Amino acid sequence: MEKIKLGVVGLGSRGNMLLYYNIVNLQEYYTVTALCDVYEDRIEDAAKIVTENGMAEPFRTTDYNELVKRDDVEAVLIACAWEYHVPVACAAMKAGKAVALEVGGAYSVEDCFLLVRTQEETGVPFMFMENCCYDKCELLATAMARKGLFGEIVHCSGSYSHDLREEVTRGKENRHYRLRNYLNRNCENYPTHELGPIAKLLDINRGNRMVSLVSVASKSAGMEAYVEAHKDTMNPDLIGVDFKQGDIVNTIITCANGETILLRLDTSLPRFYSRDFTVRGTKGFYEQATNLVFIEKEGEPEIFDPLPAYQKLINSGKQYEEEYLPDIWKNITEEQVKSGHGGMDSLEFVEFAKALRSGGEMPIDVYDAASWMVISVLSEQSIAQGGAPMAIPDFTGGKWLIRERKDVVEF
Repeated sequence: MEKIKLGVVGLGSRGNMLLYYNIVNLQEYYTVTALCDVYEDRIEDAAKIVTENGMAEPFRTTDYNELVKRDDVEAVLIACAWEYHVPVACAAMKAGKAVALEVGGAYSVEDCFLLVRTQEETGVPFMFMENCCYDKCELLATAMARKGLFGEIVHCSGSYSHDLREEVTRGKENRHYRLRNYLNRNCENYPTHELGPIAKLLDINRGNRMVSLVSVASKSAGMEAYVEAHKDTMNPDLIGVDFKQGDIVNTIITCANGETILLRLDTSLPRFYSRDFTVRGTKGFYEQATNLVFIEKEGEPEIFDPLPAYQKLINSGKQYEEEYLPDIWKNITEEQVKSGHGGMDSLEFVEFAKALRSGGEMPIDVYDAASWMVISVLSEQSIAQGGAPMAIPDFTGGKWLIRERKDVVEF
């Protein structure tokens, strides 16, 4: 296939990682022609990665408006600070450039509608780059759900559980946007890692939709305690500062078809990484944390001592892979697995390239982006009002009733 001429906006931690571990290793699909960041040293570091991997010298700029107007840019990968996701995406689409938008939460409902309206008016290809939709566990469970193994799905849950205390508190040194969010906002600030795979499984925006949510937040103590414990090496501006972001945020979402979704943000207390992806149905369930599948079998005795049964089923998902795991995971290369997040980043970028070149429908579209991103601002409003219910807009304008299912891969 003809290589996609890619411009990259945002060359910090995420943008640099995608460039170094994925894009330069997918040169059968991409060539990087332009780079943009507000910091010139990041641009030069990224340009070095590009040229040292056999690509031509890229155009460099600190103004994304210059990048999106260039004839040698066909698609724009947006990995800048969350506040600029919507403005850059809209500028790119208005310039006729395909958009690959990295994940993050929204700051206003109006921004989400602006993103949708701009894509609808321009017709420019748009994909929301939620890599967790391509992870092995989520795709295995979705494939099994599609075959009815769990029965009727009733409830799903997930979390972004990731100790970010060092990253957040070093925000000034690393020029990272999370710090200002944790200082000034209290919300489910990063909902899409856990929500994305669940939304696809539940056919959100395609025969189903999210109707409302309630969010509650714990007090904020984790960041303050971490700053105090590390004050000898801490940015002095953070000592004694109160962070607004609650340590644990729980969000419950109700769906038009009756399912519920539970999301948890857990990033400022000591813990190990987990997304806790769980699917509950009338015949069984899947639990990502232990890769556990339980399918109820008729005639089996009731389990009175659940711990031995639970332990016996740990990693039982492995036995279902041969029959249900999608081909992209069966055929994944060792290089792809090493490319970032266990391979899901690489798979995602390959699928974006294939959809763009074929002119087909993007696996994760602008309606998905808007409805997943809006959870941040609505959770912020709900928390501020003591857990008040918030209506979730229908960004499809009623088309969710007639849109057909679109999984990110073929099962």
